[in-house]
Amino acid sequence: MAGLLFVLPGAIAIFLLSCLYVFVGHLEITAGIFFGLKAAVLAIVSRALIQIATRTLKGVFKPVLAILGFLALFIFDISFPIVILAAGMIGYIFAIVVKRGTNHDVISAGEELNAQTISNAHRAALVCLLLWVLTVFGLLGFLGYENVFTQIAVFFSKMAMVTFGGAYAALAYVAQTTVQDFKWLTADEMIEILALVETTPGPLILVTQFVGFLAAYRKLGLEPSMLAGAFGGFLTTWVTFLPSFLWIFAGAPYVEKLRRNLPLSGALKRSEQRSSGS
Repeated sequence: MAGLLFVLPGAIAIFLLSCLYVFVGHLEITAGIFFGLKAAVLAIVSRALIQIATRTLKGVFKPVLAILGFLALFIFDISFPIVILAAGMIGYIFAIVVKRGTNHDVISAGEELNAQTISNAHRAALVCLLLWVLTVFGLLGFLGYENVFTQIAVFFSKMAMVTFGGAYAALAYVAQTTVQDFKWLTADEMIEILALVETTPGPLILVTQFVGFLAAYRKLGLEPSMLAGAFGGFLTTWVTFLPSFLWIFAGAPYVEKLRRNLPLSGALKRSEQRSSGS
């Protein structure tokens, strides 16, 4: 319930903004509003980058990893998922070699969960996994990869798998792929969308719903379709958050044990560092 109600208000707001965007986004007064919003969102993103860096880039090793992550993405054009996985491996090895994790304030284990609670969580995780797999492979089987709905399902599922470090860490990856590779929207539109989403409730990662709406609205057929856009936006949110619920239900019963696993804690911390540095 907490997860659904956290997502739902923002998803509804994004859907309404998506509809308004395609209807009035071309008007002169709207262009003026977007011009101001884009300037503001650049300041917001810059401030967020400073806050993340101040809070997390401490010591010597962390800033080096962040710089390497930036160079790998920006200079060498290495795939974002590969950079994240490499950062996790480096953190895991570092934690083993140095004999310490990055979190020294590991809390003690709380009350042990009973077997029925763990079993229920596992069943919920299995349901999420089945829904996710059936969605992606069902679209692949019925529509083929060239269909925009299938591309949305596959890409945003992959994005959801590597979204460590928060929404800002994944935005560069989403923008680069959707603008340069798929050509679902322009770079200016991506900034406008981010500016609009910053004004709505809910998680910032819902910017992906806006992108999915525009992709399906424009790319499904010869004529733009609001129905296709609505389904594209819903599909994007569906495949973006299903993995999150899957990880939560699968891992929540063991969260205290996982936090005390120093190599794993190091891997997750380094992945977040690398993605934040992007």
